[in-house]
Amino acid sequence: MSRRFRDGRLVIASHNPGKVKEIAALLAPFGVAIVAAADLGLPEPEETGATFIANAELKARSAATLSGLPALADDSGLAVDALQGAPGIYSARWAGESRDFAAAMARVWDEVQKSGLAPGAKPTARFVAALALCWPDGECVSVTGTVEGGLVWPPRGGQGFGYDPMFVADGQAKTFGEMAPAEKTPLTHRAQAFAKLIEACFA
Repeated sequence: MSRRFRDGRLVIASHNPGKVKEIAALLAPFGVAIVAAADLGLPEPEETGATFIANAELKARSAATLSGLPALADDSGLAVDALQGAPGIYSARWAGESRDFAAAMARVWDEVQKSGLAPGAKPTARFVAALALCWPDGECVSVTGTVEGGLVWPPRGGQGFGYDPMFVADGQAKTFGEMAPAEKTPLTHRAQAFAKLIEACFA
């Protein structure tokens, strides 16, 4: 399902400045006026969905209803094979209320070491992103994107956000945390999802 975006303003339904900046950069070529949910004082709804898409739609519907503007939400996370896909939809929650991703990365690595992974084996993982673009009338367009890769320890690089410093995409030598935004963005799960969204709603 697709619906053309013909509105002037779009709410980014995220309180994560890194995500808002990345999404704004991806939408820049389309001349969309971006406003962050935090700047409108919108609350963060509780993420009660069982999937990335369900949570993205929940956040986008809430922001669209409260603001009266179309809203775009992202729900993304790290899925580690040795952990049966965890932390998955709970990726942000593993960082706690303080959003301490250094602690979250340490927890992931600790859990991987306890998982029975063969010594010296590279833990495989993927980043998954779901995007939901919802209008105040309730209609939504939702897409997903993934990037395959593996985990390294210790984390490397101070760029990016979240679990970026411990993730190396297939075919790359640097972690996402070591890449400048212009280098990282085209490789990301979010970029893969955006390509689908652009085709459905903006192209």
